[in-house]
Amino acid sequence: MKGQTYFIFALLFAVLIAVFAVINVNDVQVNYLFGNGEAPLVLVILFSTLVGGIITAAFGSVKLFRLQREVKALRVKLAQKDTDTPTEEMKQIPKDEEEIEDKENEQK
Repeated sequence: MKGQTYFIFALLFAVLIAVFAVINVNDVQVNYLFGNGEAPLVLVILFSTLVGGIITAAFGSVKLFRLQREVKALRVKLAQKDTDTPTEEMKQIPKDEEEIEDKENEQK
């Protein structure tokens, strides 16, 4: 459900940006690092939004990969710990048929 909510908000944001960009179609003076030029404001808005989204996604991906790597390492560590030290439940599991019969007789 959380993913759907995020998707809906992202879609609404994209529609708002698109409507805002389409309303502003006038040419504007753009100062690039290497020179000046004129461009339609709609392209400036859409390009700026696209670049911002790409940068945000890149940082989010880096964090996601780090967290996935940490989860994987912790799962391996947990699996090693589980195999090294048997739990109380594992100690109570009967190992042969005689122990199973003894447990059944005790329960009766």
